[in-house]
This record gives sequence, C-alpha cells and structure tokens, in this order.
Amino acid sequence: MTSSGGQDYSDMSMLHLFSMEAETQTALLNDGLLALERDPRNADSLETLMRAAHSLKGAARIVQLSAAERLAHAMEDCFVAAQEGRVVLSSDHIEALLQGVDMLTRIGQAASTDAAQVADLDAALVAVVTAIAAITAPGAMPRSPASSTPPASATRPDASAPAQDEAMPAQSTPVSSQNMSTTGEDEPVAGLMPVPSQSKPVPVRDEPISVQRFLSPAQSRPELAPATTQEAADKGRMVRVTAENLNRLMGLAGESLVESRWLEPFANALRQLKRNQLELADVVERLRESLAGLDVPERVAEHATAARRKVDECRHMLSDRLTELELFAHRSENLSDRLYREAIASRMRPFDDGVQGFPRMVRDIARRLGKKVTLEIIGRGTEVDRDILERLEAPLSHLLRNAIDHGIEPPEERLAVGKPEEGTIRLETAHKGGMLSITVSDDGRGVELERLRQKIVSKQLTTAEMAESLTEAELVDFLFLPAFSTKESVTEISGRGVGLDVVRDMAQEVGGTVRVVSEPGKGMHFFLQLPLTLSVLRTLLVEIAGEPYAFPLARIDRALMLPKDDIDVVANRQYFTMDGRHIGLLSAHQVLEIKESTASSDTLPVIVVSDRLNCYGLVVDRFFGESDLVVQPLDPRLGKVPDISAAALMEDGSPILIIDVEDMVRSVDNLLVGRRLRKVGRAVSAIAGPTRKRILVVDDSLTVREVERQLLANHGYEVEVAVDGMDGWNAVRVGHYDLVITDLDMPRMTGFELVSQIKNDSHLRALPVMIVSYKGSEEDRNRGLEAGANYYLTKSSFHDETLLQAVVDLIGEA
Repeated sequence: MTSSGGQDYSDMSMLHLFSMEAETQTALLNDGLLALERDPRNADSLETLMRAAHSLKGAARIVQLSAAERLAHAMEDCFVAAQEGRVVLSSDHIEALLQGVDMLTRIGQAASTDAAQVADLDAALVAVVTAIAAITAPGAMPRSPASSTPPASATRPDASAPAQDEAMPAQSTPVSSQNMSTTGEDEPVAGLMPVPSQSKPVPVRDEPISVQRFLSPAQSRPELAPATTQEAADKGRMVRVTAENLNRLMGLAGESLVESRWLEPFANALRQLKRNQLELADVVERLRESLAGLDVPERVAEHATAARRKVDECRHMLSDRLTELELFAHRSENLSDRLYREAIASRMRPFDDGVQGFPRMVRDIARRLGKKVTLEIIGRGTEVDRDILERLEAPLSHLLRNAIDHGIEPPEERLAVGKPEEGTIRLETAHKGGMLSITVSDDGRGVELERLRQKIVSKQLTTAEMAESLTEAELVDFLFLPAFSTKESVTEISGRGVGLDVVRDMAQEVGGTVRVVSEPGKGMHFFLQLPLTLSVLRTLLVEIAGEPYAFPLARIDRALMLPKDDIDVVANRQYFTMDGRHIGLLSAHQVLEIKESTASSDTLPVIVVSDRLNCYGLVVDRFFGESDLVVQPLDPRLGKVPDISAAALMEDGSPILIIDVEDMVRSVDNLLVGRRLRKVGRAVSAIAGPTRKRILVVDDSLTVREVERQLLANHGYEVEVAVDGMDGWNAVRVGHYDLVITDLDMPRMTGFELVSQIKNDSHLRALPVMIVSYKGSEEDRNRGLEAGANYYLTKSSFHDETLLQAVVDLIGEA
C-alpha cells in the first residue's frame, strides 16, 4: 500500500521489524563480546556471536540495508575466523567489534525512524568495517558479502543447506505487503547466507517472507538454533500497553477484589437468618406438641402441622441457597484475587531489563581510564516494578561511574597493595523483608574520612571545629550534597558532584532509603532499600483516635507492646530502651494534631520509626494487623498533606490514610525543637514582654541548618528549622516569622518554588526571604531574585559578617 506521497508503508513496517531484531541481536553481541574479552577462546560465546551477526546480516539483506549487511558480514567473518583458531581476539579487536555493534545500533534506530538517515552513516561505516576486516586480513578491505566464500571448516549454521536456498542476487526484490500476507506459515527465508564462489549466482526461489522472521532470532531458520518449543516462543511475545491503561487495570482489579469480599458479610447475615429459622422451627414444634394434649378443633391442629412443614421447607431452601452463595463467594474472591495478582505481576519486569547496558558502560569507562574492572550482576531475574526500574537507570549509572573513577585503583596501585590488578564491582539485587534490596559495592580504595573532612572544610561547608565533631555517618552524608565531589578536577566522567544527590533524590521519591558504608583501603558499599512496587504496599494497620491508619511495613523498625514501667523520663521527655539505645517516646495523636484517647492500659502499642539520624517511638491506640493495600494518590489540589503520603481502600471498602513515615519523623523533630508546642505560648509571651525576631531556616543539610541556626541564635534571634522546601512551606503557613532563609536544591520542593509560593500568597507576600545557596552564578542569582527573593547570598557567607549584616538589613537587630 502506497500513500499519495509515494511512501511505502509495508516497507516501513519491515524496517520497524528490523529495528526490533537489531535491538535484540546487538544486546547479544554486546554481552557476548564482553564475555569473550574475559575468555577469548570461549567457544559458546563465539557461537552465539556468530549466530547473532549472521541473523542480522540476513535481516538487513531482506530490507535492503546494505550498510548493515556489509558490517554484519564483516563481523561474522571475524567470529568464524576466531572459531577456526585463525585469530585470537584481543582487547583491541573487541574494541573494534564493539564499535561495530554501536554502528549497528545506530543503523537500527535510524531505520525505525527515517531510513534515509542510514546514508548519513556511510563515512563512519567504512572506517568501522575497515577496522573489523583488518582483524582477519590486516591492511585489506573485507570481502564483498555477495561474493565471498565461507571457509570449508567454518561452523556456519546453514553451511550444508542447498545452494538454491542460500543464494540471492545483488539486487533484491523489494519486500511488499502482498507477499507478506500470502504466507500462513513461518517459512525459511532465502538469502541469509553469502553466495558461494561461482561464475554465476544461483537464482533464488520466489518465496513469501514471514514477518515472524524478525520477531525471534531462534525462529529465523531451523538451522540457526536448537529446536525451540512453542512454550518458549510464546514467552518471548510482548505487547505494548500504555502506563495509563495499566494503572486503570490495577485500579479495577483492586476494586474487584474489594467488591468480591462484600459477599462474605451477606453470607454471614444469611447464616444468622438460618439460625433464626431453626429457633422458629423449634417454637412451632413446641407449639404443635402443646396443642396435641389439648382438645382443640382439628382445623387448628392441621394449621400447626402445615406451619411446621412450611418452616422445614424454608429452612432447607435457605440452607441450599446459603451453600451455593458460600461457594460462589469463595470462587468470586479467588478469581478476583488471581486477577489482582496478575495485574500486579503485569507491572513487574526482571531486573536484567534495566541493566543490560551496564557491563558495556563499565568496560568502556575502565578502558578510557586505563583500569581493569569486572562488573558482576547478581539477581538478574529479580522482579522489579516497571516504574522503579525506569527510575533506577540514572542512579545506578552514577554509582557505577563513581566506583570506577573514584574507587577502583589503577592496576599498578592495586598490585602494590596486594590486590589483583583487575577490580571488581558487584551489583546485587534481591527481595528482602518485603523490599527491593540493591547493593553496589567495589573492592577499591574506599573513602578516607580525614580527607573527606578536609574537603568539607575547604569547601567552606562547615568550620574546622564542627567538622572535627562530625560522626562517620554525618561525614559520609556530605557526599550526597549537590555539587559536592571529592575529585580535584572535573572530567567527562565525574567531578561535578551531580551523582550521589541523584541517587538519594530517587530513593526519597519512591519511599526508599540509601545508606553508604566505606572501608578505607577495602572498598565502598551503597545499600538501597526500595519498595517492590509503587502500586501495592504492605502495611501495618493501626487505630489512632478511633480512625484507621496504615504504616508502610518496610519503614517500621519495630512494633511492640511497651509496659508503662519501662518508660523513663529525662529533662521532661519520655523514652524507653531498645537494644541498648534510648528511643524518644511520644503520642502519634500529638504528631497528627488530633484528640488524645482516654483508654488506659498497663501496656502501650508502640511503633518505632527512624530516618538516618533519628529514631522515635510513636504510641498508637491499637494494632489491627498487616494488610496489602492498593495505593491511591491523593488529589493534587490538596497539595502535600503533612505526615500523609497516600490513601487506600481496606477490604471492607472503607478508606484509610497511609502515613508518610519520613515526613512524620521530621514532624517529631519539629515538635521536639518546639515549633508546634510554641503555638500556645506565643500569646502569653507577648503580654509578658517584648518578643525576639523569629527566623525560619530551610535547608536539607543537617550541618548547614545547624551552622545557620547557631550563628543567628548566638546573635539573639529566635530560630526554627525546616528540613526541605515542603516542610518550610507547611511551617510558614501555620507560624509567624519575620524572615525566611532558604537553600535552593532540596527534595520535594526547591527553594525557587518555596519563594514563589510565599510571594504568591496574599497573606505571606510581605514576608522577607533570603536565599543562601552554593550556586553563585549570575543566572541563578537573577532567577532567585525574579522569583521574589529579597536577598541572595552564597554559603561562603557563613563565616563572615555578610550573612548577619544581610539579616539586619532586612529585619533589623534581634
């Protein structure tokens, strides 16, 4: 079929099919070449590589992409030579072949969008083909794919096929939609092999071409791969479904499961009715027996007997219908549960789908830096939510780049300290405790804490005195700051400080955590704990003030019944001891700002939650138990609801709120520093005497917050802190402040967004706002001032009078 413009849509569809096969085969080529680099004589790898190149050559010939055909043919010749032992592929040879794989990838991508773009690659293609041809015949151009003769001993898949099935003229007949539609079977495709040396080419049989040829490499020809069962072929079939449709399917499956459970209460009501009927039958029977001993009209006795029969009839009918209803309810719930689980499974993909390109990336970066590095990936088949897998690519890429550039030492340095010259990076994933656990570790030099401490001071992120008092966890926390890097110079690979902050931001966005452990001289370990899926959450249901709430199970350190005798008080604050640690104790009612319950008991239900630095125990009213909830996002018009992340429906259909544990820990921290507790005390202090000017410091760095707080507090200002932009926005809406000092790069809400929110609020627009940021460019300064900031300073101002003078200029002395 041809459009008015002459575009052949059938050819375009074949090109798209070729692009799909190119994507599959280049992935095999990448993996095979990396394996071959470690073991140049691996026969299995060579066989896989040769088959992949052979399949690509045949596919390219069918769609008349001569560029891809020439390149794939040159690569196939190289692999055959290696199989025969005529050449041993060195690291330089592998590099040339990998460039060929990159070129095939580019051709496949160009073919799927605009086949005319393939012609633009000709110049680069010639250089790549020449380099690959030089592997087997140094200094010579590769043989023409249409006239070359495979060596007699070559293990080509179809070397024994009849000549008439192998040959194809140099000018192939264009593929049309007609001969695509005439075949009903997956017939072998002619022209997959180069033409043997002979005076005249053997004509090709005019056979229809099956589209299935492009869909699976194993189905292209029976000779190209071992026999594949239909089941294995079916497993490779895929369909494209939009994320919106998949989310809608998830929602309907969850609703179906909830609705199916409504049958059980109805069945319970019928069971109660059955019990009532038994009691009625007993009453009628006693009545009939009482009448039997009396001189009553015969008609009355007949009515009593008839009533007895009718009661028995109703009881049996109800019993039969109740049995049917119970069976239906069981089948319905079972079917809905299976549908629900299948809908969840449809969102899951193997971890390998998201990390296929990492071995090649690690190999290329290590080669560029003159290092030897092996990447080990463990848990390739681990099921991961599709949305999380898509978000993992950038963070894991940054971690691997950092491991190669910062961690792994050069070969000579490793040998000098007794390590093998080849470094190892391990990427491991598994399901642990209802979470997706990802570990990225290396056996490099690790991070020297003293050097890191000096770097922090040299970047003027804190004073030398405060740096000396920082713990190991606090020191390592600086690695996640934006624009922070331990590298002395900026390179293409690292040094800009934009890696680890991406990792933390991603973990926080999906409700996970990231932790780092450094062993100087031995290596670095990054531990990511992420939810298995963003759609379904395993939770602990509790009751607070008569309402149900759900705590994500993976974010709970421990749930326990705490005897009141185990509660101690220090400085008017309650705590208890758990595993040798003092855990601060407070009521969840106070954090959520709801009415306290009046129930009394000798033990208290306590949920222990924490972040990287703090750990608290929250007292609730009652534990309900664990439950899997389908997460329903809150209406965006509500904004960020404090301490709440989402909502869900319980099994009985009633709504329940899901606690944002990270936000709640911050709320507890704010309670302890007195922000919300001062609401009652402000009016009293206003009568008692003049108040100090109040400043809100908004920064996601604990160290920076403390430096600013102490600096301002020492000069008489009353200072409160917020841990990010969203926390700051919630604070300015409920409290009164004379000045807001904010950072720019923060999770959940940036400083630019916070300034805009304040200046667009009719009640807050007069509030002065000062930006204090690492970013000192003129562009960032202008953007901040345009958003409405009254002052813009860089964080180097911590250590002189500039910050204090700016505060005085805006709001005066304390």
